[in-house]
Amino acid sequence: MAPDGTRIAYQLQAQGAPLVLLAGQANDHHWWDAVRDDFHSVRSTLTLDYRGTGDSDKPDIPYSTELLAQDVIAVLDELGIDRADVYGTSMGGRVAQQLAARHPHRVAALVLGCTSPGGPHSVERGNDVRRALAQPRPEAARKALLELMYTPRWLASHPGPHHTLGDPRMPAHARRRHLVAGNQHNAWELLPDISAPTLVVHGSDDLLNPAANAPLLAARIPGARLHLIPNARHAYFEEFRTHASPLVLDFLTTTHKP
Repeated sequence: MAPDGTRIAYQLQAQGAPLVLLAGQANDHHWWDAVRDDFHSVRSTLTLDYRGTGDSDKPDIPYSTELLAQDVIAVLDELGIDRADVYGTSMGGRVAQQLAARHPHRVAALVLGCTSPGGPHSVERGNDVRRALAQPRPEAARKALLELMYTPRWLASHPGPHHTLGDPRMPAHARRRHLVAGNQHNAWELLPDISAPTLVVHGSDDLLNPAANAPLLAARIPGARLHLIPNARHAYFEEFRTHASPLVLDFLTTTHKP
């Protein structure tokens, strides 16, 4: 339970030192369904349903990435986990930035995927992308989002279901709250305070969260490493899992001992 009384659902799987997996905006833990087993050879995985999603409470109050990071701390406290590795993608990467900068003693190693620092220093998506996602017909907007997530070749052989398009059970107010939280994120001044070993990963062809944000993060976080995955779009961690998951595991297991 969060400090404000909001109940946060979480899912802990497998054995070993914990790896916290943080999903994208307006998504619950199913975001990670396709790949979380990739980490179970050496880690347990801890996911959660953000407030507003899944089985967590959905209060109609202001959300922020800092508040969502506090919810992660509440889950770690509930489980008695002092320190954990953290892997956040998309808005989960923004939550992870808050977590690592504001609670450095709780984060052992950090992976930031397909994310940005937010604020005026970030590179925003193009107006063509915004227009595609704002189409009035839901099916057209969904198709546009799919094509930003995955390459046409992958979509041709993977008809779905796709768990990266948002939690269909979210009420409208929670979707709005998530959108505002993501849009208002600005961790630029916090990034130099991140002391955990950090890997920044991004798909080279990501237009949803432009790949130009990756070198900005890597340059701003002390000692961070940068890795771009060629030809990958936003959901690189799923479509390019045979590249991305071993990359993350190698970083986690060679950077520090759990």
